[in-house]
Amino acid sequence: MHRAVALTAVLTTVAAVTFTSGPTAAAAPYKGANTAGVQEDFNGDGYRDLAVGAPGAANGGVEEAGAVVVLYGSASSVSSTRRAVITQASPGVPGEPEAADGFGTTVASADLDRDGYADLLVGTPREAVNGKDARGSVTVLWGGPNGLTGGATIDPPARFGESQPYCRFGMAMAAGDMNGDGAPELAVGSGCEISSYTGPFTRDGKAASQYREWRVGARDVVMGDVNGDGRPERFWLPGPTGGDVRGPVLLDRGPVDSSDPFKNAPVKLPHADGYTGRIADVNGDGYGDLITGIPEDGVIEGETGAHKGGEIQVLYGSAQGITADQQPRVFHQDTPGVPGAAEVADRFGWSLGTGDINADGYADVLVGVPGEAIGTRAYAGGAVVLYGSAAGLTTHKAVAYSQDSAGVPGSAETDDGFGGAVHLADLNRDGKAEALVGIPYENTDGCVWIARGTATGPTTTGSANLCGKDTGLTLRGFHGLFGDALPSARVGY
Repeated sequence: MHRAVALTAVLTTVAAVTFTSGPTAAAAPYKGANTAGVQEDFNGDGYRDLAVGAPGAANGGVEEAGAVVVLYGSASSVSSTRRAVITQASPGVPGEPEAADGFGTTVASADLDRDGYADLLVGTPREAVNGKDARGSVTVLWGGPNGLTGGATIDPPARFGESQPYCRFGMAMAAGDMNGDGAPELAVGSGCEISSYTGPFTRDGKAASQYREWRVGARDVVMGDVNGDGRPERFWLPGPTGGDVRGPVLLDRGPVDSSDPFKNAPVKLPHADGYTGRIADVNGDGYGDLITGIPEDGVIEGETGAHKGGEIQVLYGSAQGITADQQPRVFHQDTPGVPGAAEVADRFGWSLGTGDINADGYADVLVGVPGEAIGTRAYAGGAVVLYGSAAGLTTHKAVAYSQDSAGVPGSAETDDGFGGAVHLADLNRDGKAEALVGIPYENTDGCVWIARGTATGPTTTGSANLCGKDTGLTLRGFHGLFGDALPSARVGY
């Protein structure tokens, strides 16, 4: 997203872990937190919870140390009254707040220790480790009947990033049970190499096994079942590379074999592109589909990027999975039926969320367009909903939102970045996913717009902005970046 001005977030000291009317303790885990419906349920009460990154938050006088605000779900969705504020000064959380760390730059969830409660993964890619700037770190916070408590560091595999600067370990994370043992595997992207872990994890952050995928690098990783066998496949997205500025898409085929580095080497899908992605069943056939975003347009180093303004691609799953010869379906703002008009630097596809908004059995896609100009207000930002159907992703009834849309709180302003992060999740368990849109540069703290899902899509009626100030973060100056990170896909930086 456009950053015309470098904004430094300085929030006053946040309590180590601040609970306000915290989550109600659950008597027992709810069906196991690795099931799709409750994969973000940190306290086991059956409602998905929402983690929001505020990577610019300060801790005391330490600027941009970062924080994560966890909003606990309920029958009335989420609110600022049931929350926890977590920093590297929180009890049991490893590390310590340091200037410009950006704790909460990325957030994800999985039940790593297989106890039936979802755990929170927090990426801090700018953190200095062992004297190496922006080496990066990943922290896991453990779920339980009273919510998140304690934590551990998940270390990179041995020899990770040897002689490479600014690796930014933790700039992307994804988890899924690839081997069918009930424990998720974890993949961590970076600016250097890929790190892969086999679960379950122990409470000290150690995995059953791990390896360094030194043959390729990937800034993003996507996991989901695209062949219907009940186990997710894994796709690596290196981002723009020399020779492929649109970003290659690589299908993982297994760990490195030390005796033969070519064995199990990832397969490049020659017709697919993407910087970031999600997997969801948009055509309801039982197979996950891969949706990728390519937000950068124009000519980069002599190579052509995405369609003007950015684009998304859809590759459909099948009994054979996603095959190398498949041509993706492409959507952009010049596609008939997609709201808006393609303009340079719109960044359509910068962020992606997937979920069933209208309970029709088809996954829908929420596309962030944080560079969208609203009138004369550059980079005010927008978001577009594309609906799933039996025929696949469609532009039928597609709708765009901005802060100038009727019923959306506030008003569009230059550089707000509405759509910098997006997410679709059923937080109140009514069968319809709420639409959540990050507005990280709104005012001085940043906000998340929350709209209920209905049979006709997200409704602006009763929709609300929940902002950094609402969560108890008090501003000391500059900007908070609350809403810069949500659990769905977003281009890493």
